[in-house]
Amino acid sequence: MTEGNFVDYIKIHLKSGNGGKGSTHLRREKYIPKGGPDGGDGGRGGHIIFKANKDLWTLFHLKFKRHIRATHGGHGGKETSTGAGGEDQYIEIPLGTVIRDTLTNEVIKEMTEHEEEYIVAQGGMGGKGNSYFKSSTNQTPRYVQPGILGEELDITLELKLLADVGLVGFPNAGKSTLLSVITAAKPKIANYEFTTLKPNLGIVQYRDYKTFVVADIPGIIEGAAEGKGLGYRFLRHIERNSTLLFLIPADAGSVKKQYEILLDELRRYNPELLDKSRVIAITKTDLLDDELKTELAEEIQHAFDTIPHVFISSIAQQGLQPLKDLLWKTLNEDKINKA
Repeated sequence: MTEGNFVDYIKIHLKSGNGGKGSTHLRREKYIPKGGPDGGDGGRGGHIIFKANKDLWTLFHLKFKRHIRATHGGHGGKETSTGAGGEDQYIEIPLGTVIRDTLTNEVIKEMTEHEEEYIVAQGGMGGKGNSYFKSSTNQTPRYVQPGILGEELDITLELKLLADVGLVGFPNAGKSTLLSVITAAKPKIANYEFTTLKPNLGIVQYRDYKTFVVADIPGIIEGAAEGKGLGYRFLRHIERNSTLLFLIPADAGSVKKQYEILLDELRRYNPELLDKSRVIAITKTDLLDDELKTELAEEIQHAFDTIPHVFISSIAQQGLQPLKDLLWKTLNEDKINKA
């Protein structure tokens, strides 16, 4: 199970290193009575740099890290020697992480490419030593620049899962069961609502060694966009999915009504989600006899004429291969359209 160590929301306080101050050293050597200024510049303070890593899938490694500080730059020395630079702090984060300023809630950077680096807190510049200020009219300056202070800010890290297919449905619609059947993932499964409290990822093995990634997110309820249930905290995980797979139980009162409620919640959260490809899967069809299946098929054909749909039963292993075929076809159509 991934629930225990899946973390997708972290707040951290950052402080980059201060620049070192310049040196006021004057050259003192035997037989050189007027050596003049030879104070070096201060070193640069350490940066705090975030680096994207495709091998990470959670922010768990930062869960107990509330403060990150880079070291200060060294002070300038004699013989115009520059102070040592502060050590940069590299923080690795998963692909799909959004870095926000906690105070203003503005997006600083979205990390979406492997090994992409971004300096979030710049280290302060080192101050100039007295040798920098010497001139023909000012041969012995006894003043220097202090180092510039490093940056200090509070940031929020939000992880948005990068998956090919996102499972969308009401609580207890069979999302986790489907994920456990078509992938090797082992999400928590039970017969009550909101069994899934954290997203789960699984890799579907398709024909000829092809694969695609499926994300199981906690169930949506009416009013989720306003914060009801688990609210918008998990809805952001749908934003980067290529295709949305709507799971609606066969024993639902009205399949069309459930679909419209789910679609409305997505629209109210982010209207751009409606531009994504959609597939509908009617789950738990093993509960129906042949007559009810025929009636439901006619109703769905009329209600969802333009949207591809399929009947499945995760428990009875029915309709799973046609579902994989349909998802693979939809994903490839998306890639062709984007190209």
